Amino acid sequence: LVVLPSTRLCIGSQSSCCALLVFLPSHKIDFAYRMENIANHMEDNFRHISFATMDAKKGQLPIPPQRRTPTPQQGSRGTGVITLKGSADTVVEFFGFAISSILYQRGVYPADHFEPVSKYGLSILVTKDDNLKQFVGEVLHRLREYMISCQVKKLVLVIASQATGQTLERWAFDVQVHEDLEDTTAVPVTQADKVREQKQIQAIIRQISASVTWLPLLDVPCDFDLLLYTDRDANVPEAWGETDPKYIKGGSQEVKLRSFSTRIHQVDGAVAYKYSDVGTSDHFMASCALTS
Repeated sequence: LVVLPSTRLCIGSQSSCCALLVFLPSHKIDFAYRMENIANHMEDNFRHISFATMDAKKGQLPIPPQRRTPTPQQGSRGTGVITLKGSADTVVEFFGFAISSILYQRGVYPADHFEPVSKYGLSILVTKDDNLKQFVGEVLHRLREYMISCQVKKLVLVIASQATGQTLERWAFDVQVHEDLEDTTAVPVTQADKVREQKQIQAIIRQISASVTWLPLLDVPCDFDLLLYTDRDANVPEAWGETDPKYIKGGSQEVKLRSFSTRIHQVDGAVAYKYSDVGTSDHFMASCALTS
């Protein structure tokens, strides 16, 4: 695999975080392959694209052009209907809050880099660092474009050790367009649909907030990566280069998160984490059962 020279940057002696794009072929991929077969499978079926790097400790990163992350209120929703663009706005907005919440709860950034905001009927910790907001906002802007053209399959947030680069956690969110709605301009929605959608998102945010009680402590400095899985024919920015998908090596466990639907898009989440013994796994599964 090749990384474009212009896209990898180290500042001082610190390791870097980057946003990543991973290309998928248009046909469906079976992710249930055994871990030892993944390397060969990925070599034949994927191209991996890397975005830009940043220094998580110093908060230094390439600042992309100013763009506002769209919200559902800015989308093209009519009264009583939701469009593809409006649905994409809803999902992208959720990812913005979910990414901030994960980075806070897992201690990737210090607590004083975050502030509480009210959203979805909850108090959510979101980043107040302008550089980080611009960095994530640029990735979400690109994600929205891919969602509108139905070219994105998955978003993954990877947490890795700064010292070794070893992946410790992998938060994956599958994004699917309901097959019977792919060519639909707008879908009717009721107030009950909106209430159900908010409750589903609340459940996911609560699971993220509760993750500190059932995921292993991250007791080493960590970086994070963002990965987007898209179709092969998706338009790729020139600044994006190739990288690997950052799978967890060795023993790992996965738990499903709650899902939510906008009537057009379905988002299904899961988090995988690295563990070293059976006792850790048993504790994880028992704790997860209490928070489900």
